[in-house]
Amino acid sequence: MPAYHDSLETRAPADREAALFAALPDLIAHARAHGAAWAERLADVDPARVTSRAALARLPVLRKHDLMERQHASRAAGGDPFAGLSTIGWRGLLQARGARRVFQSPGPIYEPEGLGTDYWRSARALTAAGFEAGDLIHNAFSYHLTPGAWIMEAGAQAIGCAVFPGGVGNTEQQLAAILDLKPVGYCGTPSFLRILVEKAEAAGVRLPIRKALVSGEAFPPSLRDWLAERGIAAYQAYATADVGLIAYETAAREGLVLDEGVILEIVRPGTDDPVPDGEVGEVVVTALNPDYPLIRFGTGDLSAVLPGPCPTGRTNTRIRGWLGRADQTTKIKGMFVHPSQVAEVLRRHPEVRRARLVVSGRMADDRMALRVETATPSEALQRALQESLRDVTKLRGDVELLTVGALPNDGKVIEDARTYD
Repeated sequence: MPAYHDSLETRAPADREAALFAALPDLIAHARAHGAAWAERLADVDPARVTSRAALARLPVLRKHDLMERQHASRAAGGDPFAGLSTIGWRGLLQARGARRVFQSPGPIYEPEGLGTDYWRSARALTAAGFEAGDLIHNAFSYHLTPGAWIMEAGAQAIGCAVFPGGVGNTEQQLAAILDLKPVGYCGTPSFLRILVEKAEAAGVRLPIRKALVSGEAFPPSLRDWLAERGIAAYQAYATADVGLIAYETAAREGLVLDEGVILEIVRPGTDDPVPDGEVGEVVVTALNPDYPLIRFGTGDLSAVLPGPCPTGRTNTRIRGWLGRADQTTKIKGMFVHPSQVAEVLRRHPEVRRARLVVSGRMADDRMALRVETATPSEALQRALQESLRDVTKLRGDVELLTVGALPNDGKVIEDARTYD
């Protein structure tokens, strides 16, 4: 099988960084010129000056819930269903052409698909999972409303594979098709692949599938090993309906390698601020896609950067994979407390490195404590933090001063430790 999809995967990291940030100013200028929302959001930004990570980090993060709210408001007003974030469309919209398909994801959120080959860039992940030209792939992602199946199909066709559009459901019919057509590959969720394998085993037959690219849900090592015992080498892809492929697993089985078409940042939940490499935070991506230029798009997923290059020779940054959700908003004594409020407390006290708000107690007896890391503990700092906590959240809480490094590196800013029994 081919070692890499293309030479971009093995270029020097400095060359990649230079190429990404050489392309970024043009992307921003294009977005502002052809997307009303981008013209508004980035009105005070000089695209020519956004040529570094530091400059990028000064732009606002567009989070998924913000995107959904913008779309809802725009549609309610009879406007653009993409809320001015897309630079393509069809007759009747501000942008009168360029869209090949439009999808609806839960929310609902609408996403456009443009005309390019391998539009969602999944071919790279398929190649890393061992797929080759001439393979027949059973595609069990949904072809209805959402883009999942089309994301995989576009990549499969780009590398010369044939695709059977199985879609979701109809397990018995899909199993019969697999036994008739004998596809070597599978794309879909890992849980549905397991169902197909178990049903085949119950019928006394073995699936012909030998390779798989799975996505859409967690893929624990236990399931990966269970499939391997049955002769199926399954790899995971991290993709979203908005961005397409973000990162993918390789034969090294050491984290996920970033796709070449995105710029990734890991930010502290509730803020727009990047965290040091290795620290868990929210995945924020900038997609170098002029049709749907999501600039600093907050996925709401947690992950962290892994040190060093992939042992397969791919030189792009690696991440640990999906580590949970960043939206940790919690209701305490009838009041919602957001990660951004914890971040505001930290901003008022630069001597604090990290913090976690822990909510404990039983139902109707909520207690909260702000646990902070600081190298300079004092009673004065503790009192000041208590005052800031009450000022920001409108709730009283204790403050615990901890040594630097005492808090777990899991991306949690708010921990709900209450019992409800």
